[in-house]
Amino acid sequence: MSRLIVVSNRVNPPQRRGEAPAGGLAVALAAALREYSGFWFGWSGQTTDTFTGEMTTRRVDDVTVVTVDLDEADYQEYYNGYANGALWPLFHYRIDLTAYDRSFGAGYERVNRRFAETLAPLIEPGDLIWVHDYHLIPLAQKLRALGQSQPMGFFLHVPFPHFEVLRALPTFTEILQALLEYDLVGFQTETDRHSFLGAVTTVWGSAAVADTTVTLGERRVRTGVFPIGVDVQAIAQSAAGALATLPVQRMVQGLVGRRLIIGVDRLDHSKGLLERFRAYRHFLESFPEQSGQVTYLQIAPLGRQSVEAYKRIRDSLEQSSGRTNGRFADADWTPIRYLNRNFPHATLMGFLRAAQVCLVTPVRDGMNLVAKEFVAAQDFDDPGVLILSNRAGAACELSDALLINPYDTNGIARAIQAALTMPLAERRARHAKLLATLRENDIHRWHTRFVESLRARSSPAAGDALPSE
Repeated sequence: MSRLIVVSNRVNPPQRRGEAPAGGLAVALAAALREYSGFWFGWSGQTTDTFTGEMTTRRVDDVTVVTVDLDEADYQEYYNGYANGALWPLFHYRIDLTAYDRSFGAGYERVNRRFAETLAPLIEPGDLIWVHDYHLIPLAQKLRALGQSQPMGFFLHVPFPHFEVLRALPTFTEILQALLEYDLVGFQTETDRHSFLGAVTTVWGSAAVADTTVTLGERRVRTGVFPIGVDVQAIAQSAAGALATLPVQRMVQGLVGRRLIIGVDRLDHSKGLLERFRAYRHFLESFPEQSGQVTYLQIAPLGRQSVEAYKRIRDSLEQSSGRTNGRFADADWTPIRYLNRNFPHATLMGFLRAAQVCLVTPVRDGMNLVAKEFVAAQDFDDPGVLILSNRAGAACELSDALLINPYDTNGIARAIQAALTMPLAERRARHAKLLATLRENDIHRWHTRFVESLRARSSPAAGDALPSE
């Protein structure tokens, strides 16, 4: 069997089975590497004064990881400047927050070249190379320049924007050209794939695209839709077991019998947190009988704190939650508990299981695994209700959630009331359908479908057969 080499910006595997970071990517890639021999390559998360290319190899919970440090200029230009200052907001349709700087673009290219030069000596004939996310779009291009001809696949975890948004980036053509150096390009939703193929058609003409395949000269690039899933059984077991742990017990006791509404999101402008906070305040205004009966717990770990836009959203959320608590709080009730910290994955799953309502309301999201984790964590005898943005990739699969427009303040408020008053029979019926969907397309099926599609790159029939659910 071919080795699988997984490449991502940051290598952050679970430290122990069942104690993975909250991020879905780490959980998903660790699961893939347990089924295929190979290793996970990427940045260590550490910076040095000078880039040396020196690698560190270690074994973590049955996964071999190979990491390399970046220097401070790399980190500022590649990671903060271009990847998270330009590509992230642009791909999430926030042109207003997209900060393009040509020097940052040069840093982005430089780090991808350094990754390629460091990785290339480790690659063996027959290896499959699976590259992840917007940080490393040019990696295949750099590896090809070094003579690597192995099958290379790319999976985009975030949305791919429509061409009219993409073209706001001065280097959009280079981004498209780099993606076309892969043999297989995967997306979360059919909408994302359609946007990519539409951009290729606009730049190179309709003759370049036939169905879901791009052909330019000798290059033949297949595309596929591979919505990422979760490990349903592991989450259910973890969530049930976490109910008895001290952190979850303390949280539940602090509710004093009130029902729990929960949100778990990285602090980011794409998550719709400001809109969500306004909608919750509108809910309390519109349904005064719920005052003192519910508590909204919002967990929003800090991330990318050196990017100015994230500092601004943190300040705005603190002000918004303060206004709501100042207006509605009582001596024994705080309407919003807003926490800028992370928790162990098992603890988060316990929090999700204890909640009666989960708010997942991004203004744009590639998938959003919290929505799927909430469903998997629930007690199927007495399940809670998922309120889900129609702009999250998960909405394409989880149609039995209460789907909302994240900009519709009144609509979200009414959805919260509907969730809190929904009869048990309806809650069970909705949850059963959602859970069946998760089981059908779980994390194991996700990575198996992608890797097998990449393995079959030379078969014309394989390209035609790529699923697009």
